[in-house]
Amino acid sequence: MLSVHGRKPAAVVVEPVAKGLLKAGVTPNMITLAGTIATMLAMMVLIPTDHLVWAAVLSTIFAACDMVDGTMARLRGGGTAFGATLDASCDRLTDGALFGSIAMWMVYVADLSAAHVAACLAVLVLSQAISYIKARAEAGGISVVGGLIERPERLILALGGLALEGFGVPNAVVVSIWLLLAGSLFTVAQRLVFAARDDQANAKMAPPAGA
Repeated sequence: MLSVHGRKPAAVVVEPVAKGLLKAGVTPNMITLAGTIATMLAMMVLIPTDHLVWAAVLSTIFAACDMVDGTMARLRGGGTAFGATLDASCDRLTDGALFGSIAMWMVYVADLSAAHVAACLAVLVLSQAISYIKARAEAGGISVVGGLIERPERLILALGGLALEGFGVPNAVVVSIWLLLAGSLFTVAQRLVFAARDDQANAKMAPPAGA
C-alpha cells in the first residue's frame, strides 16, 4: 500500500538528494548497487550478532536508496529496462538477506522454537512470491496494482520489530514475523484474485521458451 500512496510525501526529501547526485554524475544504477551491498552487509553482519538497533537504523538508511534511484531515473526522463530489472533483482536480494539473517538470529542468538524459524522462512518465500506474481502478471499484460503487504510494509514491520527487540521489548521480532506471515499469505491470495479478475486474464499466450 505504501509503495502506491507513500511516494508524494517522501518526494519532498528524496528529490533534492536525487538532483544533487545526478549533478555529481552519479547514475541510478550506481545507487541501486551501492544501496543493495550496504544494506545486505548491515543485515547479514549486525542481525546474527545481536546488534538489532544498529541493524534496523542502518538498514533503514541504506534502504532509502531504493527511493532515491527511482527518483533519479524519473528526473532523467525515465528509467531503462535493465535498470528496472536490476532494481527488482536487488530488492529480492535484500529481502532474502533480511529474513535469512533474522532466521539465523532466531536460531543462534534467541534460541527460539522451530515454529518461529519456520514462520520467518515462510515470510522469506512469500515475499518473493508476492513480487513474482506482479512481475509475471504484468509480463502477460495483466495489471496487478497494490496489495496489503508490499515491500515498504515488509521493511517497516521487520525492521521495526528488530529495533523494538533491541530496545528491550520482548518478543517484538516474533510478533512482527507472525504479522508478516499472515499479511503475506493474504497478499499472495489478494494479488492472484486481482490477476484473475483482470480483463486480460483469459488472453491466449504462447508457451514460454524457458524459465
